[in-house]
Amino acid sequence: MKARYAGLPLLSYGFRPFFLGAALWAVLAMLLWIGSLAGFWQLAPGYGALAWHAHEMLFGYTSAVVAGFLLTAVPNWTGRLPVAGWRLALLFSLWVFARMAFLATGGIGVLPAILIDSLFLPCLLVVMAREIMAGRNWRNLPPLILVGLLGAANIGFHTEVLIGGAPDIATRVAVAALIGLIMLIGGRITPSFTHSWLLRTGSPHLPAAFGLIDKLALIASGLALVLWIVAPTMLATGILFLAAAAAQVGRLWRWGGVHARREPLVLILHLGYAFVPLGFLLGAASILFPGTLAGTAALHAWTVGAVGLMTLGVMTRATRGHTGRDLTASKCTVAIYAAMIAAALLRIAAGAFPQSYMVMLEAAGAAWITAFALFLFEYAPMLLGPRAERS
Repeated sequence: MKARYAGLPLLSYGFRPFFLGAALWAVLAMLLWIGSLAGFWQLAPGYGALAWHAHEMLFGYTSAVVAGFLLTAVPNWTGRLPVAGWRLALLFSLWVFARMAFLATGGIGVLPAILIDSLFLPCLLVVMAREIMAGRNWRNLPPLILVGLLGAANIGFHTEVLIGGAPDIATRVAVAALIGLIMLIGGRITPSFTHSWLLRTGSPHLPAAFGLIDKLALIASGLALVLWIVAPTMLATGILFLAAAAAQVGRLWRWGGVHARREPLVLILHLGYAFVPLGFLLGAASILFPGTLAGTAALHAWTVGAVGLMTLGVMTRATRGHTGRDLTASKCTVAIYAAMIAAALLRIAAGAFPQSYMVMLEAAGAAWITAFALFLFEYAPMLLGPRAERS
């Protein structure tokens, strides 16, 4: 049997470097984007500032959180020791080099940056697939399929940019993959953590077990996302979006989040997941009633709302749990969640108020930065330091 890693705490578990890197990059990338909008500097010469911003939010920040979560969850799924030490350092370095490469396109060129960036997700997929196959944990292969889809979307994103077009198709594929991961993994951990907390508090209101409503919600949502990728403005897409929104609301309600409102560490997962049906609803409205709603409202409900809140919910809980802290939210953690909720609502609303668009955009960016700066303030010492020993 392999010995457990006993070296630098930062390299002992996947969540440590990747959650820390994701939070640092979330702050820096948003500052760079806002500064670019204000004309202070140029981002990603030859690639385009707007494409850079979309890419770094979808494939920079989010892929780091996905990596941190999977590298931490897979050992629990398989019973194997976590990827640690030099192997973890190498994988994390690939992610870091990709971020650096896209800040240096003016010096090294766009193609080298794309080649470096395209390595990370396939390497993560290989590492995770090896662990799952070695542990014969076949039931957890579906999340890896979505990670593979995210990696393909990353290459497609670069391809669309290189041929001179907007990376619309790849963006939809990436968002669909991320929402798929939230529906699969978020749909597993949200009721599970809620069940544990309610059971511990003696509440009789426990989440419903996975059943027909969950299956229908996943099928309807999956079909809606596939149709959205290939025909984003078609009437049938709007109708399927409405069905998916209704099904996801029903699914979320069965998890009993209202009974877990006294613990923000649990409640935030319900609030984050709520942006999944909200995104479907806003998407349906923009298709069925053209001109009444900005087409990006659904996109930002999913990317800032669902992805932003769910990732922060996972990052805070996993960090506390795996470093030996109590599974309860501090005042600082509540402030983190509040800032991200504000960022999501402001970014969604910005499209509906053209006269205040830039002000609301900057306010949303400031709220996003605040959320991750607070995360770093409270959680960076936990991620960098040894596990706390409870008395």
